[in-house]
Amino acid sequence: MASQLFLTRRALRIEQTSKVTIYQFALTASEILDVADISRVSRDEAGKLIGYQRPEVRGHVKEIVDYLNGPDVIFPNPIILALSSVVRFVPSRGSKTSDGLARGGEIVIPLSAEGRPKPGWIVDGQQRALALAQAVNKDFPVPVTAFVADSVKIQRDQFFRINNTKPLPRGLVTELLPEVDTPLPPRLSIKRLPSQLCDALNADESSPFHGLIKRASSEAKASRDLVVTDTVLVKMLEESLSPTGSLFVYRNMSSGDIDSEGLWTALVNYWTAVKETFPDAWGKPAAKSRLMHGAGIKAMGRLMDRILNTVDAAAPDSVEAIKAELARVAPHCRWTSGTWDELGLEWDGVQNVSRHIQQLSNFLIRIYMQSRMSRT
Repeated sequence: MASQLFLTRRALRIEQTSKVTIYQFALTASEILDVADISRVSRDEAGKLIGYQRPEVRGHVKEIVDYLNGPDVIFPNPIILALSSVVRFVPSRGSKTSDGLARGGEIVIPLSAEGRPKPGWIVDGQQRALALAQAVNKDFPVPVTAFVADSVKIQRDQFFRINNTKPLPRGLVTELLPEVDTPLPPRLSIKRLPSQLCDALNADESSPFHGLIKRASSEAKASRDLVVTDTVLVKMLEESLSPTGSLFVYRNMSSGDIDSEGLWTALVNYWTAVKETFPDAWGKPAAKSRLMHGAGIKAMGRLMDRILNTVDAAAPDSVEAIKAELARVAPHCRWTSGTWDELGLEWDGVQNVSRHIQQLSNFLIRIYMQSRMSRT
């Protein structure tokens, strides 16, 4: 049996709580990717989210490499690692600091053979680590802060919190939210339910959006079948779940309970009716169908708030009833060709900007309400 290789470094151990221990030490530029993997966000064959890192940003990495290869380099920001419990810390005798907050010693990290999982994962500093690996000076010392966590949930939670103050891509935040099961700040908590619904709409075979939603985890394997951006759907859902939206009735604000079955039924039935009313516009890229475009999804979401106030979404024939309501606006829609006459826009001139979304929403709702009034 081959002998195990170890990397040993002088380190400080800081016990923040009885359950969490932090280590601070240094690695060379070439050692970081020997110790730690980059866990990019993706999904397994069952559709379950794995990993948590954003895809590599080549331009950003090149900028860091250029800086590292220049003169007078200062690199104070630590790489943050989650280490497997296979690592061990050997304290030095009498090494506790006078304030009792830290203890010196050595951290011993087993190095894995090629092709086997590494003992660490980069929680923060993906781009910096990639740049350091490409830098000319492979012995450049890099500060590292590490904690021990075998659980991907804990690693993902720390990644999310560390990056929350940075401009993370909205799509990545949207996809990670349902996977973070610890308490979140209020501004993020209110986005969790729309994100969970977006997950379900993409994964559930009964959903008209099944397999159509573009997520951060699907960027590396872009497909013409992915035609709706998750951030657009989440925004539409946020509006409909607000106090003025049609889905708000499924939330009990005092108890925090949600009528999940009723909410899901209403959502699936409405958008199934949309799909069946506009079959030629459904499932196409936004460049070929403004129904699947940000403006179309948001405008039809606002129309949903009107229609579901008049139709019982839980009734056995609700899809047909919703289609009858959609038929009031269908002749006026120009999703794939023609001109939106009252808007003064060609079908593909509608853009995902506030002014066009508002104009399109107002137009569809006005036509719908006028039709209902004229037939009552």
